[in-house]
Amino acid sequence: MSKDLIIGLFIPFIGTSLGSALVYLMKNELSKKLQKSLSGFAAGVMVAASIWSLLIPAMEMVEEKMGRIAWIPAVVGFAVGIIFVLFLDSVIPHQHIDSEFSEGPKNESLRKTTMMVLAVVIHNIPEGMAVGVSFAGVLLGNKDMTMAGAMVLSLGIAIQNFPEGAIISMPLKSQGMGKNKSFIMGVLSGAVEPVAAFLTIILSQIMIPILPYLLSFASGAMFYVVVEELIPEATGEGEDHSNLGVIWFSVGFSIMMILDVALVEIVPVAQFLLMPRGVSTKGKNIILNY
Repeated sequence: MSKDLIIGLFIPFIGTSLGSALVYLMKNELSKKLQKSLSGFAAGVMVAASIWSLLIPAMEMVEEKMGRIAWIPAVVGFAVGIIFVLFLDSVIPHQHIDSEFSEGPKNESLRKTTMMVLAVVIHNIPEGMAVGVSFAGVLLGNKDMTMAGAMVLSLGIAIQNFPEGAIISMPLKSQGMGKNKSFIMGVLSGAVEPVAAFLTIILSQIMIPILPYLLSFASGAMFYVVVEELIPEATGEGEDHSNLGVIWFSVGFSIMMILDVALVEIVPVAQFLLMPRGVSTKGKNIILNY
């Protein structure tokens, strides 16, 4: 397993861990306005990543073979991804941060704090799968997937995981949990991402022909999380309604779009310029010839 791959798989986990560490720096619970802003930002990043890093590459992979019906794998995978997370949502007891009611099977033995962590775990599985399938495309030599693109997706997920880490650790502390335990629970909620990414890579090598479906599957799973969890948290209802979530959604979307479009072009050029004279570019995912 290459160094770049290992780093790429763990970047999102590092983002969650750093965000969870804010529990040591902030004395008070996150304000509702800040929570809404962070949720909106995370939603924007995830939507942009789902489109540019997953859905579009899924259609580009089959464009030559399928022509005008290249949208079929994207639609099918997208739908299955939504159904998959809906299933997880239905069978795992959990509770969202801003909710007083639990979802899924009733389990009186589980504490509210535990169900809050489980909600984030469900959220993080699709993100880990998205990173995993992106790197899988690179490992399988697909011309539509590059190491730079996979790294950008991983970085984007890490950016939106940073506020999520704070969103989980701070409320746990406010529920009476100690700082150290709140931090550990926040970190553990993010540990599922590299595990899901690694398992996705293993499975993708077995199912090479359906890689476009896997990409769109991850996109659908992420969209479910955005619509079911993040957008309601970002906008609120009634007296809690706020437009801050919408504003920060646009900020997160724009940042991830820039990362996905601009950095994917800049990174290979930077690699080329920094490469010593006479070094071959073969097998280095660099699009320029020396």
